[in-house]
Amino acid sequence: MSEPKLSEPKELKSDWQQRELFALEAPKPKIIPRSEHPISRKNISREALKVLYRLKDAGHLAYLVGGSVRDMLLGLKPKDFDVGTDARPEEIRRLFRWSRIIGRRFRLVHVYFRGGKFIEVVTFRGPETAEEDGLEVFGTPYEDAFRRDITINALFYNIADYTIIDYVGGMEDLKAGIIRVIGDPDQRFIRDPVRMMRAIRHAARIGFTIEERTWEAILRHHEKIMLCAPMRVRDEWLKDVLGGWSAPWAELMWKSGLFEEVFPAYGKVLARASQKDRRFFFRLLAEMDRKVKKGRFSEAQALALFLYPFPVSSGRLPRVPERAGRPYELLRQEMKKVFYPYDFKKELFENTLQLLASVWPLKYHLLMGNSIPRRLSRKSYFEEALAVTEVILKLEKELLGIEAPRRRRRRRRRPHA
Repeated sequence: MSEPKLSEPKELKSDWQQRELFALEAPKPKIIPRSEHPISRKNISREALKVLYRLKDAGHLAYLVGGSVRDMLLGLKPKDFDVGTDARPEEIRRLFRWSRIIGRRFRLVHVYFRGGKFIEVVTFRGPETAEEDGLEVFGTPYEDAFRRDITINALFYNIADYTIIDYVGGMEDLKAGIIRVIGDPDQRFIRDPVRMMRAIRHAARIGFTIEERTWEAILRHHEKIMLCAPMRVRDEWLKDVLGGWSAPWAELMWKSGLFEEVFPAYGKVLARASQKDRRFFFRLLAEMDRKVKKGRFSEAQALALFLYPFPVSSGRLPRVPERAGRPYELLRQEMKKVFYPYDFKKELFENTLQLLASVWPLKYHLLMGNSIPRRLSRKSYFEEALAVTEVILKLEKELLGIEAPRRRRRRRRRPHA
């Protein structure tokens, strides 16, 4: 795709002239010119470019913001593109025919395109403390940057001159491989404890180190995570379990104390488990991550692997089954223990249960060297269940040395007298 031509409307003000309209004295950011960063418009979606250029041509600031800038700087493909601007929601709505204002506490705009695609456009937000009265507070790029969670997520890409704008030292942390909360980590985590999980996510996802003050604040405040709405906490951990980085995420969650807060029942079982069982748990997640990254595992398969260590480490189900039955009802209760107090999509819950319950009969037949009965192999979910079972069985043989169950001797019937 050829790069759009940079137009310069007569009414368009420069970046700094527009910033002065906010009447706020703020330190100037570090500006990284196009020659010193790898972001190219070739890596930005057509839809995002269309939104950026239309806002710019209308005289507004138009920045790519958040994770897309971070990912492109790291050489990763962004999942989506978000746009930040000084235009108010009503002004954005007038510029884009196929758009809708959403949100109540703080309004933003979704601009829609063919194929179900949309770009989220957010007006720069003002100071966090100003919203305590429930009012919608707009602000400057500087204020918006300091509203974000960690430094590497607060970098802006300016479509007007292709520069990176850095108010918070995000570029330095990106080069050093550091996850650092913006501002006082104690205050930020107390105000919104979910930020602790987000810091851990980014460290796990890209292999960065959590900065010391940020990590110590997580250790101090991990118990506050359940003050957040369960729906928000669920959305966070689901992204991590299903994202392809669950193993390093689980290790950081465990070390920080957050795992036992988010999954109380699972945390107690792992705390009492042997070192071998805990090692198996983390290795199982690492194997799952490899499958997820290759696109070979569904959400239900990933959740089944994540859940499997819980009933066996608690002793509720044996690792080596003595029969080929499917323990549906017992596993249903075990899953509810892990997922409480999180609401779950019924379809995903039932699909996960179906796969997990199939592990025991499949493992039995594989260990015994039997052919898989047709009543199992003809099931629609058989291939998925078999893939899950093979991963589990491979690691249990390697790490725990499990063997086939002993065949039970049949009693000889005595002849009738």
